[in-house]
Amino acid sequence: MMPNASLHQHAVRLLMALALGAAAAGASAHDTWFQTLPETARGERVLALGSGPHYPGQDSGVGMRQLHSHGCRGRGLPVARLRWVADQPTALVLRTALPVPAGSALTCWAQLVPIDIELDHALVDVYLDEVRATAALRERWAALKARGLPWRETFVKHARIELPADAAATSAAAGAAGTAGTEAPTAAIDGLGMDVRVETPGPLRAGDTLRAQVLRDGQPLVGLAVELRSDVSSLGLWRQTDEQGRIDVVLPLAANWLLRGVDLRPPTADDGRWQSRFISLGLQVLPRR
Repeated sequence: MMPNASLHQHAVRLLMALALGAAAAGASAHDTWFQTLPETARGERVLALGSGPHYPGQDSGVGMRQLHSHGCRGRGLPVARLRWVADQPTALVLRTALPVPAGSALTCWAQLVPIDIELDHALVDVYLDEVRATAALRERWAALKARGLPWRETFVKHARIELPADAAATSAAAGAAGTAGTEAPTAAIDGLGMDVRVETPGPLRAGDTLRAQVLRDGQPLVGLAVELRSDVSSLGLWRQTDEQGRIDVVLPLAANWLLRGVDLRPPTADDGRWQSRFISLGLQVLPRR
């Protein structure tokens, strides 16, 4: 069910993005993610939450009413909901409820309300390619399509971003401790339908191996195809989660990275809806010292 016109516009943009993708290589499933903006004078961290066909180019925002849940937490900070700053054409601008102490890492997240869409048959194959759908899912769709049934889907977007402590603070702390990483691995966020927890101690630097665990309803998600994309290269790195929902991948470049994936499940009845959950995780990878 679409609760307002903004959701309708978002769904239309999804269809447009898929249509464009059918005509060009590298179509996208229209992810939603956080990007960082300059912090306020008081030290609150500022984030832009938006969607787009290709990371890092956000081209449509979301409204506050589309947020089912959201918040940030960090060392020395209580868990607190994000505060509205502005609605922009390409993103919703949010900030932390409090200034973030110097040297503190931060994690922020958002889960959007469900959205219902219907796709033309010509667009579905593009979508299935983009999410690396399994053979079983493709066979199920082929059988439904042969009977003339439409593609109806309900999707939910989940976004998370890991913000390292400022580089000077983390470098000093790492040097004093004689270790490469000083930030503890992240914990799962209670209540998120999909989540990714980073198990590699931060701050992440070029050449580090990222170990992360993908969760659905708090449980490891096995066999999910996920992609890592950066803001300095169009090359994506694909991995599949193992029996514990984990991936290991070397981060080759200092850049902003996005880990993205879609857990797509078939309808339980022929006249039902496909169910999908989108997940994105933003990461800042610093240069190697």
